[in-house]
Amino acid sequence: MPPDYFADDPRSNLERMLAGDLYIADDPEIAKRQQRAMRLAARYQAAYLEDTVGSRPLLAELLGSVGEDVDLRPPLYVDYGSNITVGARTFVNYNLTALDVAAITIGEDCQLGPNVQLLTPTHPLEPEPRRDKLEAARPITIGNNVWLGGGAIVCPGVTIGDNSVIGAGAVVTRDIPSGVVAVGNPARPVREL
Repeated sequence: MPPDYFADDPRSNLERMLAGDLYIADDPEIAKRQQRAMRLAARYQAAYLEDTVGSRPLLAELLGSVGEDVDLRPPLYVDYGSNITVGARTFVNYNLTALDVAAITIGEDCQLGPNVQLLTPTHPLEPEPRRDKLEAARPITIGNNVWLGGGAIVCPGVTIGDNSVIGAGAVVTRDIPSGVVAVGNPARPVREL
């Protein structure tokens, strides 16, 4: 039997999750919020196929905030959706996976290629708490006018500065300053813009 990691913590797992602390994703409210997000994402995809402009209210219902003239092409995969902010005039190509256990902020005038992954969840490195399904999350912030190439992966806790470009397939494990091109795994700045 696993230890009671939260014996002295009266909060629910949802409350711990929202605070950015370790939690176990077995809270009924967590499951309810995830189901809501999956349903809305499916409805958004169906609506987008019929009318890209008419689907916007569904996207606004799914996400925490959507700026003017955002074009987010489905399919879109999220944990909750409500923890995602997308700035005005941003374009997101097909198959965005945005695991928004913590906040994901995407600035204005950004371009995200197909198959980009924005991953806020973290898991313990130690085997026992990981086996016991503990997890947490750290926010991701993408500045204004950032281009994430196709297949780029942004890891928990990362901030990408304004006007930077992340190469296709890059794995961003650390903060990237403003105004650079970063490529590779792990992604490293290779030139200034």
